[in-house]
Amino acid sequence: MPKDGYSGPLEKVNDHLWRIPKSYKPGMRVDGLIYASAALLELIKADQAPEQVANVAFLPGIQHASLAMPDIHWGYGFCIGGVCATDPAEGGVISPGGVGYDINCGVRLVRSNLMYQDVKPHLTTLVEELFRQVPTGVGRGGRYRFEPKELRRLMADGPRRLIDRELAVPSDIDHTEARGRLDGAEPERVSERALERGKDQCGTLGSGNHFMEVQVVDAVFDEGAARTMGLEKDQVCVMIHSGSRGLGYQVCDDSLRMLRGVPEKYGIDLPDRQLACAPVESPEGEHYLGAMRAAANYAWCNRQLLMWQARESFATVFGRPWEELQMSLVYDVAHNIAKFEEHTVGGRLRRLWVHRKGATRAFPPDHEEVPSVYRRIGQPVIIPGDMGRASWLLVGQDGSMEQTFGTACHGAGRVMSRSAAIKHAQGRRIDQELARDGIIARARSWKGLAEEQPAAYKDVSLVVDVVHRAGLAKKVARMRPIGVIKG
Repeated sequence: MPKDGYSGPLEKVNDHLWRIPKSYKPGMRVDGLIYASAALLELIKADQAPEQVANVAFLPGIQHASLAMPDIHWGYGFCIGGVCATDPAEGGVISPGGVGYDINCGVRLVRSNLMYQDVKPHLTTLVEELFRQVPTGVGRGGRYRFEPKELRRLMADGPRRLIDRELAVPSDIDHTEARGRLDGAEPERVSERALERGKDQCGTLGSGNHFMEVQVVDAVFDEGAARTMGLEKDQVCVMIHSGSRGLGYQVCDDSLRMLRGVPEKYGIDLPDRQLACAPVESPEGEHYLGAMRAAANYAWCNRQLLMWQARESFATVFGRPWEELQMSLVYDVAHNIAKFEEHTVGGRLRRLWVHRKGATRAFPPDHEEVPSVYRRIGQPVIIPGDMGRASWLLVGQDGSMEQTFGTACHGAGRVMSRSAAIKHAQGRRIDQELARDGIIARARSWKGLAEEQPAAYKDVSLVVDVVHRAGLAKKVARMRPIGVIKG
């Protein structure tokens, strides 16, 4: 991560929006726009993420602006928290840096009919059972293995393929973004190396900021929307954060190798080679999109199997089937993905490729892609925080379509690199510190908890306040963690 902070222009538009004018750098096609409060802006300027916002504005076919959410921080090519929409009719490009290495990293929220008082006496037992049953850690495989032929079917069809194996039910599919399947996936474009990495990692948590948390709804801000989603104060939920594991990483790595020299081939001048891209309507662009969609479908299968293991663990500890515990999926959202969507730009409806890297789709009420049960309130927007504070549930608002191509933030956003967080944790027991706050945490290593300590992240409530006040998404409920498992 770069050590030097950003020193370029940032013009205040209003209390939650700042502009990098396209005059900042010759070659910028649009302005950069960063959603942030004044307090968050000081943290955002600490690294080169705003510079990356300006760099993304060079991409051919970019529409409206290069956007960044309030959880912005430095990433590969695009900042994490970056949003960019390109129009293929205007030579628009697709860029792996705008999706990230962990293709379709995302989060799902599962409710239950258990209340905090029901779970509190069994919390340690529950967390230990989850840690036993759910594989965590770098490169760790799990109990589900898929040979190449079946793995390709998973990548083509997404979690609906798991219904036949009795590892999913139809309502799980109905409450997943895009119903857990991007059309146009081409598993044959996924390399043998990626298939090898993915054969036993579907249903595993991984490491880094991925987690499974037992949470309690500790505040409700919109009782009507919460009721629609089956939530109330003091109710116990499970939040799952993971992605496409080694398979997705390999797809991204393979694609970046393939794209070396491609921008020059098409006469595309870029300020950063990490923005490697190809016209959407080119052989290279189509190759990446086919493989990326396949990896995204795999990620939805991964979170489905993680949820299934959580259901089984709850059933074991509480002695009742998960159906009796009413462990239903509230929703699953992707936050590292590129999708072909309809948006209005300049008064005209266009089909655009929307890159969301560390950003969450936030479609408003009455949008046809919102599940019918939520259409009156808007799409659920799930925002995980750090393991010591809180996570949030919001719903998309009309302002997201007007301002950000239907997008909101995706989390708290780092303020410390992983190496800095480890240094900050020297001589401390993060698990014991969390335990003093009533949070039982289990991880494969001391390093896993040190890297993800609460101090490594912005306060998620400040991030959520910005998207709420900007009219991108509306607060519904806050959930505090009581049990955490990590790699």
